[in-house]
Amino acid sequence: MTLAAAPSLQPGFGFGGVLRDTLPEPLRDAAPPIRTAGEDEAWMLETLRTAMTHNGLSDPNPVVGCVIVRDGRVISHGATERIGERHAERVAVEAVADRSAFRGATAYVTLEPCTMCAAAISFARIRRLYYGAADPKGGAVDSGVRFFASPTCHHAPEVYSAVGENEAATLLKEFFRVRR
Repeated sequence: MTLAAAPSLQPGFGFGGVLRDTLPEPLRDAAPPIRTAGEDEAWMLETLRTAMTHNGLSDPNPVVGCVIVRDGRVISHGATERIGERHAERVAVEAVADRSAFRGATAYVTLEPCTMCAAAISFARIRRLYYGAADPKGGAVDSGVRFFASPTCHHAPEVYSAVGENEAATLLKEFFRVRR
């Protein structure tokens, strides 16, 4: 799948108007706008779409989306499965049989990967990792154990945080608000 040209995202239209109709009702008015429409932001929108299409299928876990892109095409995607099952990054990595497909690839994830998912990204030798919301309690990239900074980590991707952070955080906050 090739991503269409980045839509023109305008302030005030929550998720740039692109995802507004797919959002749960409480999120429609709360979703903050995206201010830029670069390639990475457009791929993060695709990752948010992946997460939202799986909303409710990962109960009681919050839904997290992952899209892996190479040469401008999606080579794999995934979303968190039910409790005790795979996280989005593992679903996406394990869906690709030929590991050479990950050479030069970029992973987009809505939430900072945990240790298990950071290891999957490292072992797949994914070149770049973009994630939306930080996870101070369970994250292992810029929070917690900082997996990629460990001397035992054989491959560390370039890491870019906070891409689509507001949208990813809003999705997660709404999930937990409804639960409480």
